[in-house]
Amino acid sequence: MSELKRTPLFDEHVRLKGKLVDFAGWEMPLQFDSIINEHNLVRKVAGLFDVSHMGEIEIEGPDAIHFSDYLVTNSVSSLKNGAIVYSPMCNEKGGIVDDVLVYRLSNAKTMFVVNASNKDKDFKWITSNKGSFDVKIKDASADFAQIAFQGPRAEEILSEVSQVRLEKIPFYHFEYGRVNGIKALVSRTGYTGEDGFELYVDPEAVVALWRKILELGSSIGVKPIGLGARDTLRFEAAYMLYGNELNDYNSPLEAGLKWTVKMEKDFIGKEVLEEQLANGTKYKLKGLELSGKSIARHGFEVFDGEKKIGWITSGIFSPTLQKSLALAYLEKEYWKIGSEVQVEIRGKRSPATVVKTPFYRGSVKSKG
Repeated sequence: MSELKRTPLFDEHVRLKGKLVDFAGWEMPLQFDSIINEHNLVRKVAGLFDVSHMGEIEIEGPDAIHFSDYLVTNSVSSLKNGAIVYSPMCNEKGGIVDDVLVYRLSNAKTMFVVNASNKDKDFKWITSNKGSFDVKIKDASADFAQIAFQGPRAEEILSEVSQVRLEKIPFYHFEYGRVNGIKALVSRTGYTGEDGFELYVDPEAVVALWRKILELGSSIGVKPIGLGARDTLRFEAAYMLYGNELNDYNSPLEAGLKWTVKMEKDFIGKEVLEEQLANGTKYKLKGLELSGKSIARHGFEVFDGEKKIGWITSGIFSPTLQKSLALAYLEKEYWKIGSEVQVEIRGKRSPATVVKTPFYRGSVKSKG
């Protein structure tokens, strides 16, 4: 077995008595307190996440914008410098290589922020599709540590040490500046459904910043948050998890990400998505509410009577809503809100109803 990788904040996680687990080859904290307590803290106040395991891939050169646009389904060319876009990156069959954030750093440079489990795969994919584009591609992951400070009071706390005017940063935009005297790229992004920021800093500077934010927020209960609550938070907001909702086979249209697909431009996998737009898809990702407290886990099958009609991608008992909820790929006849289905859980069928997503809207800003 290869040795697990560690972020620059590993010793902090040990010091704070985090429960460490293997996540995509990284030794990361699953939780520091109970997952429910951490979840509720982010919903009501703010919490601090180590997301330094995420990958960063830089594309630079005269064709950087054009090439980035070709790699993803969403539009990079329509962004202004300082803006960010969320997008699937498709393969030739319309399946999803990864879901990424693309930062438009300048007219000649972008940064793709990619999932930790897919970083090497993504770098290889991007490099293999370079063709005649005039760009240089760099795996810059080792140049950054990344922390996320999320929650309705995140701006209030971070403003105390930020030389960046945080209130001036719109949703899905970023600024360069100093936070606690440390050079940082500060973006108004996150994956919790709450307002907040993600900060990219020099790995050697991140411990000081991490400690300062926890110190500043201690009076209102700010604490470090592990991957367990990160998952329950993203689920309630119906954000996708690669390997669960997204994979190399299901398309962005099947995953309910039509809003990220800009058909007026060229991109890898476009022909397949054109066909799906014209003829429809067999499956689509939908939200389910289950009766009782049974939890529908990834891979569980969904039925209508004896007919198998889909499968669960993620499911939890929602700490915020106090309901058993799930995301599932379902056949077309069951896409309508209110449709009744059954989920097979440990040999028994649990009734479930198709409901609207996201399940929860928090303090996250909107692009409107």
